[in-house]
Amino acid sequence: MKKINLNYIIFILVLVSCQNNNDHEVLNVNVEQTLSALENDEDTDNDKKITIEDTGDKSFVVQTTDGEEVLIESTYYLSNLLQELAIAKNKGLSKIQIDIQRVKEQPADRLSRLIKTKYWDNLTRRVDREGLENILTDTKASDSLMRRLYVPSTDSVGIAYFKNLETDFENFKVVILPENISPEYVKSINDKPGILSLKIEDGKGLPFVVPGGRFNEMYGWDSYFEGVGLNIDGREDLSKAMVENFAYQIEHYGKILNANRSYYLTRSQPPFLTSFITETYESLNQNNKAWLRKMIKAAMKEYFEVWMVKDEKLTENGLNRYYAEGIGIPPETEPGHFDEQLQPFADTYDMPLDEFIKAYQNQNINSKELDEYFLHDRSLRESGHDTTWRLDGVCADLNTVALNSLLYKYENDFAYLIRTYFDNSFEYNNQSFNSVYWLDKADRRKELVNKFLWNEANNSFYDYNIQTQEPLVYESATNYYPLWAELASEEQAEHLKNRLLETLKAKGGVLSSSKASVERFATSDVARQWDYPNGWAPHQMLIWKGLMNYGYDEVAQEFIYRWLWMITKNATEYNGTIPEKYDVVNRTHKVYAEYGNVGTEFDYITPSGFGWMNASYQYGLSLLDKDLRENLNDLVNPDQLF
Repeated sequence: MKKINLNYIIFILVLVSCQNNNDHEVLNVNVEQTLSALENDEDTDNDKKITIEDTGDKSFVVQTTDGEEVLIESTYYLSNLLQELAIAKNKGLSKIQIDIQRVKEQPADRLSRLIKTKYWDNLTRRVDREGLENILTDTKASDSLMRRLYVPSTDSVGIAYFKNLETDFENFKVVILPENISPEYVKSINDKPGILSLKIEDGKGLPFVVPGGRFNEMYGWDSYFEGVGLNIDGREDLSKAMVENFAYQIEHYGKILNANRSYYLTRSQPPFLTSFITETYESLNQNNKAWLRKMIKAAMKEYFEVWMVKDEKLTENGLNRYYAEGIGIPPETEPGHFDEQLQPFADTYDMPLDEFIKAYQNQNINSKELDEYFLHDRSLRESGHDTTWRLDGVCADLNTVALNSLLYKYENDFAYLIRTYFDNSFEYNNQSFNSVYWLDKADRRKELVNKFLWNEANNSFYDYNIQTQEPLVYESATNYYPLWAELASEEQAEHLKNRLLETLKAKGGVLSSSKASVERFATSDVARQWDYPNGWAPHQMLIWKGLMNYGYDEVAQEFIYRWLWMITKNATEYNGTIPEKYDVVNRTHKVYAEYGNVGTEFDYITPSGFGWMNASYQYGLSLLDKDLRENLNDLVNPDQLF
């Protein structure tokens, strides 16, 4: 009698089981009945999601309309089934045929597909007749009585268009901005908030992508990173429109705004426009020199009239800083955000805190110390890093590594665009520019960055305090922007790569700052969202590219994989959640520092993810080696690979 091979029997049983499952290529189901049964069985905390925190057995038998029973198991597959049923219900379908491969779709492939086919469109807005239907429901566009849209006095097309709509909406007013938009004027309308208009073309507002579902405004640096993802996904139409909206802002508001809200009129954002222009133009693969010329002129206007104004954003040493104008307390913060800073002043005046705030805001009490604090706070917000202990109470005194790297990139981008597309001659403001002009500016900035921002002791770039004339030795992801801008020398890049691995590497990617730096600089126990243990999409994207610029592809691949693995793992465990930010140490979206975490609250299926998170996912996948992508779909822990 032949001896039975037990392993062979197990293999046959598994094969038969797989074949039986594959017999059901589609699930014909009653939508309401199946959704209700699935929720009752597996959504044990009743949050309209199936996550690892639900206490069901993660096993559900689908009763098909064909009278068959199909077993679906695991948190991920069940949450996918829940999402497919919810989509069908939202479409008003009573019955549906669900492709079993959609339920069992590989996780990285599923996330990428949803970003490309659904999330970008769900994040798209327009400031026009159609778009206002949604925008005017936003409480940030109104006070308790009136909803407002502010239009520049210089935009005759916009004025005519929006004035014609004024009677189409209840409690709606179109306000024409003064020609001179001063800090005093902006303060005067803080209690009359509204949305700012963007470009109207051929009777429609040019579209733009917002950061997350609850937003209705076009944000500054978010838009560039979203553009990276859009260009990868073949949505250059949106990128191009966003670049044009930026040019509109520069022309009519004098700057690229923090966002197009009324109280942001005195505040810009980190400059990424030349990168946005170049990457979008070259993705379009069109020979539209007229468009390119117009966008470059807008970027040059921003460069000269925003960033190179002496004693404001340009300091005496020739380097730049963030310097956001304004008067009083920034109005967009949550109630109580500044109580810790304001209470000592209220105590000095022997006044209740609310009375002191009112008196200070009305300028009945003057305090140079508080004025300076809020200058720093606005400048911190202009930097995009709201908030971090690195910049708290000091931002306007800093030549930051980030800003000077970005402007170095502008100068080199201008040289490249003029040389490549305009025969090395470009007319702007009655002056002719060639590539040498801009390369000389870049070389001079590089000399100054190395003089003031490079730290020989730690072999790192640090922000430089122009008041103390000392470096701010704070381990931050922003210290590595010179790699992205290709400002660092080969020797510096080697040191930076080593220091990055030593101080900011976490299981889920690059930390926004080190734990040691937070412990050294924090003046309270308040957690700042742009600090340890959190990680952010723009930092990851810039550092990946920066490492690859200098040939550190293996290190870049590791950081890309760690970030994508964390996003993918989190999505499989939490019903497809793609949030604004992560704790990259504990690889979780449960981040409670400041303002919550946009993109985590939804029913059944996230409609949009989060803008630059979506972009980082698509960008990371476009760079990731094929073998690592397979590992990603299998959710292989990065600690097993690196």
